Amino acid sequence: MFLIRTGVAGTALCVAVGLAMAGGARAESQSGAEVTPAVQHDTLHSLRGVMPRPDDFSKSPRNHPARPVPMLDGPGTQTDGAVQTSYTGVAAPTAGSGVDGVGQGFSGPQGTFSVNSAPPDTNGAVGATQYVQLVNTGFAVFDKATKNVVYGPVQTNTLWSGFGGPCESDNDGDAVVVYDKAANRWIISQFAVTAAPYYQCVAVSATSDATGAYYRYAFNYGSVFPDYPKLGVWPDGYYITFNMFTNTFAGAKVCAYDRNAMLNGQAATQQCFQLSTSYGSLLPADLDGSTAPPAGSPNYMMNFSSNQLNLWKFHVDWSNSANTTLTGPVAIQVASFSAACSGGTCVPQTGTKQKLDSLADRLMFRLAYRNFGDHESLVVSHAVRVGTTQRNPYSGVRWYEIRSPGTAPVVYQQSTYSPDTTYRWMSSLAMDKQGNMALGYSASSSAIHPAIRYTGRLATDALNTMQAEASMIEGTGSQSGNNLARWGDYSAMTVDPVDDCTFWYTNEYLKTTGSFNWSTRLASFKFGTCQ
Repeated sequence: MFLIRTGVAGTALCVAVGLAMAGGARAESQSGAEVTPAVQHDTLHSLRGVMPRPDDFSKSPRNHPARPVPMLDGPGTQTDGAVQTSYTGVAAPTAGSGVDGVGQGFSGPQGTFSVNSAPPDTNGAVGATQYVQLVNTGFAVFDKATKNVVYGPVQTNTLWSGFGGPCESDNDGDAVVVYDKAANRWIISQFAVTAAPYYQCVAVSATSDATGAYYRYAFNYGSVFPDYPKLGVWPDGYYITFNMFTNTFAGAKVCAYDRNAMLNGQAATQQCFQLSTSYGSLLPADLDGSTAPPAGSPNYMMNFSSNQLNLWKFHVDWSNSANTTLTGPVAIQVASFSAACSGGTCVPQTGTKQKLDSLADRLMFRLAYRNFGDHESLVVSHAVRVGTTQRNPYSGVRWYEIRSPGTAPVVYQQSTYSPDTTYRWMSSLAMDKQGNMALGYSASSSAIHPAIRYTGRLATDALNTMQAEASMIEGTGSQSGNNLARWGDYSAMTVDPVDDCTFWYTNEYLKTTGSFNWSTRLASFKFGTCQ
């Protein structure tokens, strides 16, 4: 049953945590989860043994339209209540040798990539010996030690070769990769939405080798479009969230896939809850580190509304779905903010009048969870408006660390990183085993081309602060073209599961000004104190 609980507000670190409904929305309840089986599953015995599909990277490029959710963040011009106006003289760690990822002209053992869509949906994950990077419709596998490409680039639906149906025939993108650190497996998914019924295609590797065998699944979502899927790994399931659309926004949908069954290539089901149109763009918690959450912990899910984060608890019971519950949202009050660009397009670039999309109507992937033993933390970020006048605002990255999500969630620290008037957005945040953080993002202004930059903080730094900014790569081109505003959609900061210290970040940039010619970059770094 879907439980909505209200109660007495508490306070911690001067931040109120109310058990009121987010945004004052009407309480909702549903009885039981919607349970459906995967409509198909099988085993791919070796990705290396698959003949790559005929290259369609050269098809006419497509500008994937944004599907915005209703803005729920309140007034669009309020003053940011947590801007970090200065930073320590210490700079974030220097990134190791970065390499280009999948993008225009990228070559590997399986051929050369040509951009055929925008935005790139850049994301990636690091495993035991490899790094897997996905972009919209393609992917590649890199050796972790050398950063050399060992497989790819190939179309993402190469993973479903021989599977049949839309998962094999469609290559529609919105792909996500995460790494199950406890099981040492890769989980890769993308949707198949060329025509209804719409599917989410999910592949779980049989080993830690991303080029080896996969257990493959297709889940049916009927005639309601499952947009912006985001995955999170949890001990009892693989959790995924969607923004559902008919002709208009139909609300968020949250689902759990049967992890145990999928790790063994067995028939699997999903259990789902459909939320109302009051809620969109939830992120599922994704487990980092070697310490599991306390036994029986639900998966945590989060979005934001006016000056607050909203937290749900998704508990799944695979033996009896009547016991499956979604509880929340709990409203966690945060420092005042307004979405960058009012959630839309306003990011400038040098050399062109074309502005870029902020995607500031939602939290940015991932919602990273870590259990330190004496406390639990969730970290997440999003783009907010910064500036003292309505006519000359810019954007910064608001980030949070939320502690005690399972009991009385509290904002342990928060800040908006904006050391100057450069626009910063399209962020991703993670935390290593010591509690040090790394925050990556895009940066642009009327004076510079879009760049990939990052910052970080030691666990011993003053609360609510990040260190000086570092550059992963400065772009040498801007995105132009016929109203081509779409940028990023997401990026990914992940942590090496072996040393639990090394951060890996990937995002997009351009080498030359133009349209449908983006490149991506991936690099790694760690704090010297983390061993």
